Amino acid sequence: MNVPFVDLQALHRPIQEELNQAVLSIVQRGNFVLGHDVDHLEEAFAEYCGVSYGVGVGSGLAAIELALRALGVGVGDEVIVPAHTFTASAAAVTFAGATPVFVDADLDTFNIDVDKIEAAITDRTKAIVPVHLYGLPADMDPIMRIAEKHNLVVVEDASQAHGATYNGKRVGSFGHAAAFSFYPTKNLGAAGDAGIVVTNDERVAETIKALRNCGQTEKNLHTMEPFNYRLDTLQAAFLNVKLPHLDQWNDARRKVAAHYNELLEGSGVVTPGDAYPAHHVYHLYVIRTPQRDALAAHLKQNGVGTAIHYPLPVHLQPFYKARGHEEGEFPVAELIVSEILSLPMFPDMTREQVEYVAEQIKAFSLVPSA
Repeated sequence: MNVPFVDLQALHRPIQEELNQAVLSIVQRGNFVLGHDVDHLEEAFAEYCGVSYGVGVGSGLAAIELALRALGVGVGDEVIVPAHTFTASAAAVTFAGATPVFVDADLDTFNIDVDKIEAAITDRTKAIVPVHLYGLPADMDPIMRIAEKHNLVVVEDASQAHGATYNGKRVGSFGHAAAFSFYPTKNLGAAGDAGIVVTNDERVAETIKALRNCGQTEKNLHTMEPFNYRLDTLQAAFLNVKLPHLDQWNDARRKVAAHYNELLEGSGVVTPGDAYPAHHVYHLYVIRTPQRDALAAHLKQNGVGTAIHYPLPVHLQPFYKARGHEEGEFPVAELIVSEILSLPMFPDMTREQVEYVAEQIKAFSLVPSA
């Protein structure tokens, strides 16, 4: 059996005609940038997250950067960022002119270790960017308490956690603003790069609307820094068709994860799960084993697609390592990236596919370590 890492064709097949019509309608109208489909997505997604405003932008990275800028973060400021995340979480801080200050990960959740945040705060710290990694919300209650205590702003990086909840509230509704990516493989994915900022702060929303559109507060009047981070109408139309299906797809992901958890018990790998008062949406199903590379090779040989998210912690990426970081600085994050492996995970994954992957892992686990 061949089990792909992700299967977007299967996801889109039942709604293909709706997607076709949505795209065709944009082509026929010729309204390709910031059309009414963008307005609709902004309103619908903000309501979905339980906040007042949404502002569509060109990517998840742009969403984090513009949220930080709108909240007054810039040159000379420091921003707390987890060491284990996708590089874009830190890159957005760099693009805003600030300095990312990394904090180690929690071994059980892979998210930022909240007990280590305060030690990283200085008199230059302006913000915290907690990442809801792999679909599991960060532990937001203590993060918000720390932010309030130190007068910091919080921008949630919810790029992998569309629809995930913490204490019964959807992510995106905790911080001063939140950023989502709609990269095609996300739980809610576009047909290319796309993103959105959600917030309850009208001033922040209006500032981002101007920043994303060449700094215009009204047509041909450029009063703010000029960026071209607009959301294409085609992407918004695509997402408007998919948003009503998101909760159903997330439920399907949870069922796949539950089946994995059951079948992999006793297999020798560490499986993910919900933690604290959080509800995982399993953008990725990430296991951990010291024999990661050998297991990945075994699975590939037997037709199972896998990936590593991410092979280097951000502080050891060449761009940031050259700025004074070194190995051993964040030992938990460094351990995590040496052991994690993302297994196939998509809403239309069949029980037979999950069972086959689990069988192959168990077969590998029977082989003694060298």
